[in-house]
Amino acid sequence: MWYVSTRGMAPRIDFKEALFSGYAPDGGLYMPEELPQLGRETLHEWSTLSYPSLVKELCSLFIGPELIPRDDLNDLIDRAFSRFRHREVVHLSRLRNGLNVLELWHGVTYAFKDLSLCCTAQFLQYFLEKRKRHITVVVGTSGDTGSAAIESVQGAKNVDIIVLLPKGHCTKIQELQMTTVLRENVHVFGVEGNSDELDEPIKTVFADVAFVKKHNLMSLNSINWSRVLVQIAHHFFAYFRCAPSLDMHPLPPVEVVVPTGAAGNLAAGCIAQKMGLPIHLVVAVNSNDIIHRTVQWGDFSLSKAVKPTLASAMDIQVPYNMERIFWLLSGSDSQVIRTLMEQFERTKSVSLPKELHSKLSEAVTSQSVSDEAITQTMGRCWQENQYLLCPHSAVAVSCHYQQVDRQQPSPPRCCLAPASAAKFPEAVRAARLTLDTPAEILALEHKEARCTPMRKGDDWTRMLRDTIEDLSQQWQRSFLNLPA
Repeated sequence: MWYVSTRGMAPRIDFKEALFSGYAPDGGLYMPEELPQLGRETLHEWSTLSYPSLVKELCSLFIGPELIPRDDLNDLIDRAFSRFRHREVVHLSRLRNGLNVLELWHGVTYAFKDLSLCCTAQFLQYFLEKRKRHITVVVGTSGDTGSAAIESVQGAKNVDIIVLLPKGHCTKIQELQMTTVLRENVHVFGVEGNSDELDEPIKTVFADVAFVKKHNLMSLNSINWSRVLVQIAHHFFAYFRCAPSLDMHPLPPVEVVVPTGAAGNLAAGCIAQKMGLPIHLVVAVNSNDIIHRTVQWGDFSLSKAVKPTLASAMDIQVPYNMERIFWLLSGSDSQVIRTLMEQFERTKSVSLPKELHSKLSEAVTSQSVSDEAITQTMGRCWQENQYLLCPHSAVAVSCHYQQVDRQQPSPPRCCLAPASAAKFPEAVRAARLTLDTPAEILALEHKEARCTPMRKGDDWTRMLRDTIEDLSQQWQRSFLNLPA
């Protein structure tokens, strides 16, 4: 399996190289050159598999056995999921009025990103141990990515991780899950800016190809292909748990509602569709509605500012994985994508070509959900089911309730739930509900915290480069057993 850049100006690479890369050298994102096509027989075979077994089957299609032999791959994935709190790893809750909620949050940090990051970290360490290499991971986070990335690599001897978090723009619990991890290989910066602003110095650093190569830099944001790969399993699992029968001809559709910010889960769903999974995708966003406007009108343009919402991890203006979706739906036309994305980077506004917009609106429908609708949905779901949604899950479930209230016939529907309500007490209070907070989350308040400020007016790119250079020097000294 080979991987190519969405912008077509970078050499093709294998999975290992894609894993260790952030953006491609031409500024694009890596995608499989070809997608495996799955027939009815394979879908039948997979339909009874557990979530971890589905991840193994999918990963084996995209990672050649010459890179990770199948037995090793199985062991790595078992290890990745060993600390999840639910025995199924991912659990479907079937609630009233046809509401199916796929709980993706049973990992250590109570968010869906644990699923893909735990696997990605295992793949990284597998290759690093073989090559006796050190890497520095750089992550920008809007809330959940940072803590899940830290959890996946903390204490790893061949990995340092630098996390930039938007000070005051994520919840107190999200922040504490990052700043209270005091392992030597964890370095957290609190940025006086939002998640889009803190992505700028990261993108600038990664654009310096020589610097990236010299210091073995990589990203664990959802620009990393490995993250998207594991997320494809969510859609297969949702389909198999919600489809009425796989004996029907043609196979019955299932609607999957995807709450999203950077569009990683949505890209994974589009890939699953292209592989032959009969799902309809509904993308659900908060008031930061660039994806909704793109699906509805082909208007891929920034708003004046990020609007803070109760679904704070989705307060994102630049959904970078849309580039993968555009590439997929354009028939892998890298020239069209390169022109489109370069114009967007210059002007922050682009209208999709008519044919591409038509393909997008065939593959995906969309809704934008207000804070008021989020709290109403949380309240209604509690009233009907005694089931507490996080605000991001409520964005998805709001779409379900709108369909139910219209009494329109529809296929079975599955709402992806990206996080536990326990991480968002502020939103729970706003919905006038009460929360039974898990003990390990309560304990965060009493732990020592460590966080380096990046203030407005500081040169964030310089600070990031200096930290990376220091970590490289420390690794070389320890590798050569030199005194500090």
